[in-house]
Amino acid sequence: MKQPVVSGKEVIKALTKVGFKAVRHKGSHVRLEKHTEERVLKVTVPLHKQLKKGTLAMILLHTELSLEDFIKLL
Repeated sequence: MKQPVVSGKEVIKALTKVGFKAVRHKGSHVRLEKHTEERVLKVTVPLHKQLKKGTLAMILLHTELSLEDFIKLL
């Protein structure tokens, strides 16, 4: 499945649907956290108009979301 071209704001909106909350905003980056029973998932999302493929891939890795699940959230 091909990665979608998304902005940082779109990523943040999608991640809030699965329980992530913005805890810090510094410059052009927003820090999101999600508390689970085992641990706290943390991810930093840049507020760029288009995220690079590698940046989106790392965000998905840190949030433990598959590409298919992420696309459904958009």
